Amino acid sequence: METAIKENLNYPGKLEKLYRSDKKRFEQSFFAIYPDIAALPMADIWRARLAFDHQAEPGRKVLKSDLLFLIISCVMAGFLIKIPLLAGFDPDEYDYYIKNGGIIVFLGLSTYAFLTKSRINLKNLIISLSIFTLSALYVNLLPAGEKSDSINLAYLHLPLFLWFLYGVIFIDFDLKERSKRIDYLKYNGDLAILTLLILIGGGVLTAVTIGLFSAIDLHIEHFYMENIAIIGLVASPIVASYVIRNFPVITDKLAPIIARIFSPLVLITLSVYLVFMFVTGKDPYNDRDFLLVFNLMLLGVMAIVVFSVVGTSTHKKHRFSEWVLFMLSLLTLAIDLVALSAIIYRVGEFGFTPNRTAVLGSNLLIFVHLVLITITLFKVVWKGKEMKSVEQTIAGYLPLYVAWTLSVTFFFPLIFGWR
Repeated sequence: METAIKENLNYPGKLEKLYRSDKKRFEQSFFAIYPDIAALPMADIWRARLAFDHQAEPGRKVLKSDLLFLIISCVMAGFLIKIPLLAGFDPDEYDYYIKNGGIIVFLGLSTYAFLTKSRINLKNLIISLSIFTLSALYVNLLPAGEKSDSINLAYLHLPLFLWFLYGVIFIDFDLKERSKRIDYLKYNGDLAILTLLILIGGGVLTAVTIGLFSAIDLHIEHFYMENIAIIGLVASPIVASYVIRNFPVITDKLAPIIARIFSPLVLITLSVYLVFMFVTGKDPYNDRDFLLVFNLMLLGVMAIVVFSVVGTSTHKKHRFSEWVLFMLSLLTLAIDLVALSAIIYRVGEFGFTPNRTAVLGSNLLIFVHLVLITITLFKVVWKGKEMKSVEQTIAGYLPLYVAWTLSVTFFFPLIFGWR
């Protein structure tokens, strides 16, 4: 939405169409980019109009409706997570939380997204509900996965697939518009930060509550964790989404600030880490556990690169940040090369297994994506291209991740015979 607004500032008719398609999102996006477009006459006109509309329509009414939608979504998620207690079976025995945790969280988020849309498209709603239902049936009908790597991989990748589905719902099934994919990634950066803050606050509240009741010899730990904490856990992303939607002034600056602070720190930390890795002689080629940690680190740094790009691209050019991101992408590319060569070596030595195949495919995907991102960042720092070009590179590659996640989730158990 932010990109679309910027591109159509000279076309009043198109701006009006954008506004009418999703008024709330338009308002949030407009005020997020306003510092960059404040000098334009059209920006002043829309600022006055949106400010007037906000005063003319009592904000409390909007907040009340959104609050109702929030409560509905949280109650639904809370009910689903409490099904084992209500039905009287042991959730650990059936791996209920492992199988259904991602479904419950993303169904709650999707419910809130649908409820807060200005108009619900019945076809999109039916498609979404059908995919959630089929996913729930599939994962719960899989054989017990304690000794099956392919089934455990399906458990792990299903939430990633549902994250993509939620993204499709978030962008209102507009799969052709890459700028909307970037809006979704920006939203996820804010969502991750706010959810973490809410969970930290919830953790402090839990500790204080249990401590206070323990002081008067009432031990409520078991009751509190099973009836309050677990519901708060699945509801926290939905609450964070509510805050992002209704208080954009608070959230719009979070991701860019954190990106600018942590990107240089991550770059320094990784550089030092790689030096000490070689000094200490750690070997990802023969140490399976170290290779696993190495790949997890790669995924984390890749996420930081992506969210840093989408978090800073809407702001004024900042040469230092561009250089940091370019160096970080180069370093991440080097890490991926080491991880990729290590997994290829292990496949050559020990053959294909579900885990090795999944890690190999993921590393290849990330490697190609990193090469494209690094090349585009090179053009940004050396040839003066806009950071928007990096966004386009990131957005255009996302369908490949969807295809791979689908393959691991639904085909690996069949291909590897449930082993």
